[in-house]
Amino acid sequence: MSLSVLSLNLWHDAGPYSERVERIREWVDRLDPDLIGLQEVYRGNGSHQAVEILGDYGYHFDYVRAGPFRKIEFGNAVASRWPLRERAELKLPESGDGETRAALAVEVDSPFGPLCFTVTHLNWMFEHGAVRERQVVALCDFVLEWHPGDGFPTIVVGDFNAEPESDEIRYMTGLHSIEGRSLYFNDAWRVACSPDAAAGGTGAKGITWSNRNPYARTLFEPDRRIDYIFTGMPRRDGIGLVEQCRVVCNDEKDGVWPSDHFGVYAELRSEPVEAT
Repeated sequence: MSLSVLSLNLWHDAGPYSERVERIREWVDRLDPDLIGLQEVYRGNGSHQAVEILGDYGYHFDYVRAGPFRKIEFGNAVASRWPLRERAELKLPESGDGETRAALAVEVDSPFGPLCFTVTHLNWMFEHGAVRERQVVALCDFVLEWHPGDGFPTIVVGDFNAEPESDEIRYMTGLHSIEGRSLYFNDAWRVACSPDAAAGGTGAKGITWSNRNPYARTLFEPDRRIDYIFTGMPRRDGIGLVEQCRVVCNDEKDGVWPSDHFGVYAELRSEPVEAT
């Protein structure tokens, strides 16, 4: 038995939105994730995009506002198969140009014990590496303070707008220190030995911003992996071990793609490893 997690940037209501919603729902039907972290979610004037898309799946929802969007809000959302017991919000450090970002942490009342699940979305500009460094330090402090210390290893998902070689992602994975500080989360893609990667097929590098996708191609940016699922170290009994991770929401049907980003999906072990 595994716990399944999906992270997806919804691209708010851009493009052929009603058709994209059906594509997103197709993937949710296919994956049936236990936990979903969504970015670029709008809310306001009686609308809540995450609920409108996924409300009939029986999920429990929460939302954090990151900033204004047109005349409503723009932020991140959580959808959980199980009830949410507690929550906390974090306003991330800013660059001073008006771009604001946030993180939402929830404690999930899962059958595997209390589970801390966090969703976020970092600054997007290529030259904002220094801002993202400050954001990941604040994010990790927030998550580690919130983790209940028992139960399932913590999970952090989102659009980090940074490649694995960047200092901000290397900080997340214990490969770089910032101001004399360091820590470690598993990058699910990196540790999972993904079947896609082993086969050398589509998604072999975990690319989530791809010029195969015409919604992304219009911005003339390079292919890169910028969407992640991070997890705490698995427990000594194996609970929380990343069993698989793959790129999802990465196909088209009748010319319609789910979003301008591809999603990331992982399955984590939820039962102890049997002794041999």
